[in-house]
Amino acid sequence: MSEIRNLINITDFTVEEIDELIDVANDIVENHSEYEDICNHKKLGTLFFEPSTRTRLSFEAAMLELGGSVLGFSEAGSSSAAKGESVSDTIQTVGCYVDIIAMRHPKEGAPIVGAKRTTVPIINAGDGGHFHPTQTLTDLLTISRKKGRLNNMTIGLCGDLKFGRTVHSLIEAMLRYEGIKFVLISPEELQVPDYVKASMDKAGAEWVEVESLEDAMPELDILYMTRIQRERFFNEEDYVRLKDSYILDLDKLSNAKEDLTIMHPLPRVNEISTEVDDDPRACYFFQALCGKHIRMALILKLLGIKREA
Repeated sequence: MSEIRNLINITDFTVEEIDELIDVANDIVENHSEYEDICNHKKLGTLFFEPSTRTRLSFEAAMLELGGSVLGFSEAGSSSAAKGESVSDTIQTVGCYVDIIAMRHPKEGAPIVGAKRTTVPIINAGDGGHFHPTQTLTDLLTISRKKGRLNNMTIGLCGDLKFGRTVHSLIEAMLRYEGIKFVLISPEELQVPDYVKASMDKAGAEWVEVESLEDAMPELDILYMTRIQRERFFNEEDYVRLKDSYILDLDKLSNAKEDLTIMHPLPRVNEISTEVDDDPRACYFFQALCGKHIRMALILKLLGIKREA
């Protein structure tokens, strides 16, 4: 029996494995009919202890388009967690019914606990403010498709960089590619955590912290906007004070590069004006589509299934 692979943190996969996932995702688009029944009789369990739209639905769409089926729950209140059942027990039980599990939980480290207690692959679909590796795979596929490369570029990360797990995971991933500069754009209260800065320093990456989006804009190849997350704040006053710190509109894009790629993990509240949606540089809905394709490739990898040549 082959060793079970999980995806808890983006660094669980090598750069070569990520490149392979991107290749499979692109092949899925080019040869979609070849994948329609490849996961026939396979079941995906979606254990979402925290609300989600894109991540949960993209996982479900991914498995269904591969010919498999899906069962699970979309909030903790509709599971036995509401009765006090532990995460470990829930995962062990669901592992008896499915072939692979995608799990989102508000507590950091919960997927690690789950991975120790089940015999099917576990995918971390987001754990608190910690990591969100499948969003990172989505981001890497988006950048690869738009830029044709994953190296030698300046990436601006804007908004909630303290609690934004998508930001933390993307930085971890991009540290393994050459020639990456990070421009960290946030209020002082929402700067990236010290452990992320330590990772950048250890990797010898170039990075700078700024508060002005307009000043940073001209040098950016990628602008990754994030939402100020109300659910991560301990008090409403801090949230209200910071929630409108950065709002991207066409005026702020006036001095941006013509080939800038604007990304956002969604959901958006008001940090990107809807007038930007029609700008050819806006890629966040394309990014959502990439999420389905890369999750299809990921499911296949963790199940050990390959398309016959």
